[in-house]
Amino acid sequence: MTEPDAGQRLEKWLWFARFRKTRGLAQDLCTGGHVKLNGATVAKPSTTVRPGDALELILGPYRRRLRVVALGERRGPAPEAQALYEETDPPERLRDPVMAPTPVREAGAGRPTKRDRRVMDRLRGGSV
Repeated sequence: MTEPDAGQRLEKWLWFARFRKTRGLAQDLCTGGHVKLNGATVAKPSTTVRPGDALELILGPYRRRLRVVALGERRGPAPEAQALYEETDPPERLRDPVMAPTPVREAGAGRPTKRDRRVMDRLRGGSV
């Protein structure tokens, strides 16, 4: 890609930059509405990305804003992938993870545990 205004498919660039493990997952990210290119939501993974473009990605509970610095030639190691972009803002947390409360189990309710079973066996005269 030696031409100055050459572009690259967005999903391919996301894969080269290691934002997704496979190109298929990168396509799902684009079609799912989790990618904005220069402020506009991307609907097609075939959208062309060029150096200087602004990207906004929603990855899990985080929003990442970055600028495309270079186009990828291959999916290389992490330092090579990080050279393809620069973060314009630190990752922003969109939502706090909700911790599921530990379910309360009343004594004697539900299936007995192994310890409960051993106690019952001893009460019945079993040898354990």
